[in-house]
Amino acid sequence: MLLVLLCLMSFITWSIGLFRFAESIPVHPVDEIDRTDAIVVLTGGSGRLEAGLDLLVDGAADRLFVSGVYQGIDVITLLEMFRDNPEGLETRVEIGNATNTRENATETAEWVSTVNAHSIRLVTAGYHMPRSMLEFRSVMPDVAVYPYPVFPEHVKSDWWLWPGTAGLVLKEYNKYLFAWGRIALATLFGKPGK
Repeated sequence: MLLVLLCLMSFITWSIGLFRFAESIPVHPVDEIDRTDAIVVLTGGSGRLEAGLDLLVDGAADRLFVSGVYQGIDVITLLEMFRDNPEGLETRVEIGNATNTRENATETAEWVSTVNAHSIRLVTAGYHMPRSMLEFRSVMPDVAVYPYPVFPEHVKSDWWLWPGTAGLVLKEYNKYLFAWGRIALATLFGKPGK
């Protein structure tokens, strides 16, 4: 009986957390600041790189870091894939090859340190933003990180009505919980950002 009660309480707590997490997912564009030292784009979904390049062209920052680019793709190839006229941008764009959100944050922290940036605008999908902000703030506590969410068409704001979006939100919530737990334990044992 005690085990059943414990499982029920765990499920209720997890469910409340899920809905609070879902409420934290941005559903509208948010641009909190006119200009940052750099723009960082996390690859892996539609609209992200296009939004980052548009911000760069519009003068929101002088440089752009694209984290998570496939091995073997260089800046010129990447720009040609996403811009009709990439001239002049190749010297302002750098790339990294992370394969997950934790690596995105780590390689971005190294790049930010190299270019001496104190503020970044983080471009990723709205559903991915809570975990991305958690990871980035854990490895760059002294860097101002401003979210710039993009909204893929296949991800619906009324997520509970769409099985594909519901599955995506559930998966992202569980990844968020895992990341939060890992960061909390690392901080507790004196290894922040691990």
